[in-house]
Amino acid sequence: MRRVHVLVSGDVQGVGYRYTMKIVAADAGVVGWVRNRRDGRVEAEFEGDDAPVDEVLAWMAGGPPGARVTAAQVTDASPRGSSAESGFEVRPTA
Repeated sequence: MRRVHVLVSGDVQGVGYRYTMKIVAADAGVVGWVRNRRDGRVEAEFEGDDAPVDEVLAWMAGGPPGARVTAAQVTDASPRGSSAESGFEVRPTA
């Protein structure tokens, strides 16, 4: 089980990044959340088995059509376990 916290920079707001990520994450079987930040970045935290987490991270590096990702800062976090979260949610802007 691996949990990551990610901050994505570039043209990543207003292009469907969060809602597409929700679909990608759900399809991969990871749990967690994504949200816009007031500073223009997208922030996410999610967990799952190594391969699905890597799959979502690879998608995040490019994002949906219309996005232009310039950087993705990935930090490992402590897994919370499957009982702490269920599904993947889009949270309000922070």
